[in-house]
Amino acid sequence: MSSYKPVIGLEVHVELNTRSKMFCACSADYFGKAPNTHTCPVCLGLPGALPFANEEALKKCIQIGLALNCSITEDSLFERKNYFYPDLAKGFQISQLRWPLCTGGWIEVESESGEKSKIRINRVHQEEDTGKLSHLGGVTNIDFNRSGVPLVEIVTEPDFTDSAQVRDYAKKLQQIFRYLGVSNADMEKGDMRLEANVSVRKVTSDKEQVTSDEKFELPNYRVELKNINSFRFMVAAVEYEIKRQIEALEKGEKLTQETRGWDEAKKQSFLQRSKEEANDYRYFPEPDLPGIKYQVLSIKQIQESLPELPMKRIERYIAEYGITKVVAETLAGEETLAELFDGAVKLGSEEDVPAKEIANYLANQKLDPLKVSPDEIVQAVKEKKSGKIEDEGELSKIAQEVIAENEKSVSDYKSGKETAIQALIGGVMRKTQGKADAGKTNEILKKLLS
Repeated sequence: MSSYKPVIGLEVHVELNTRSKMFCACSADYFGKAPNTHTCPVCLGLPGALPFANEEALKKCIQIGLALNCSITEDSLFERKNYFYPDLAKGFQISQLRWPLCTGGWIEVESESGEKSKIRINRVHQEEDTGKLSHLGGVTNIDFNRSGVPLVEIVTEPDFTDSAQVRDYAKKLQQIFRYLGVSNADMEKGDMRLEANVSVRKVTSDKEQVTSDEKFELPNYRVELKNINSFRFMVAAVEYEIKRQIEALEKGEKLTQETRGWDEAKKQSFLQRSKEEANDYRYFPEPDLPGIKYQVLSIKQIQESLPELPMKRIERYIAEYGITKVVAETLAGEETLAELFDGAVKLGSEEDVPAKEIANYLANQKLDPLKVSPDEIVQAVKEKKSGKIEDEGELSKIAQEVIAENEKSVSDYKSGKETAIQALIGGVMRKTQGKADAGKTNEILKKLLS
């Protein structure tokens, strides 16, 4: 019995939050500004204008590469990617293909069932953004404020096999960008944009197991889903495209290289153009920019300046404080919340307030980490502890009420979405005015739902 397995690779573009653009002194803070007010001869591609590289942008690109376990290329080079499109003032984009700054990394992701796998990073390279087109009433306007803004592209190998891995990867990248302080990674503003290369391959045996390390022949086509600006849209687009391709192959149709967009209203992808190959762009070294050379010592200094990243923080929280993975992920999900937790734990150790209780308290509160001090958190936990409900019988009764009132969360949890239990814990907390022991509540709910 034949079946199909998805073969998916991702390209993520992230705008860096430098003060100036990649190759000129224009302000890179363009969002919401009047059109074409942040431009100069360089980013407008006027004859005779010469670019110069933004050193801060290169450093931030290397930070991203190091965070993704990449090797840093000591000798790198910019190239011209030649193609014509109205938002590309020069008629080419300064980018990198053969000599990227960072190569050969990896990041660990999880599937819907919680199975972990490594996604290989092919490269992390530096380039410049394009202008922005606005289509209004049959007229197209071009705003070149964005043209030349530093842009980093992260390209994976085709190691993804389902949409849950895609979502987990994109969210982890967003966290990393924010932890490093290299970008706001606001998808609504276009700071971070997702593209997926999707194809499917035929599998002749139901017993075949494919891992990211296994070698198999790639399909002779791929469909690129272009410029998607939300995790939800990306998941929907990938799932739709997998289904569309399988149905086409089952009908005997031949699939070809192409670029497609995503129509959220119709919930379907649509053809934009036939996809070019790299040689169609006629890459060649950028003659107006020198090569980039980084000494081992400089790379080491950048490495040592990196903060503790989300995944390492999650591992440390679980190992040191014995908290659940879900709570650890909540705390580490936002750097300001993680720093608030770390500060509260340090103070709590002096006042005999367990880190686990601080963790559970913070994970179940909706608060602005920037408006609360560690001392306030410790005092709140101490006050709450004095009236805490720990009786298993009483908690079981309340938990049963919450389960009966939250059918969707129960269904989600039983279908494998472990994070759904947080909504049920929150329900118990609301009924007890925050006095329920979060750890015991979690254990009781899992027992009742097993």
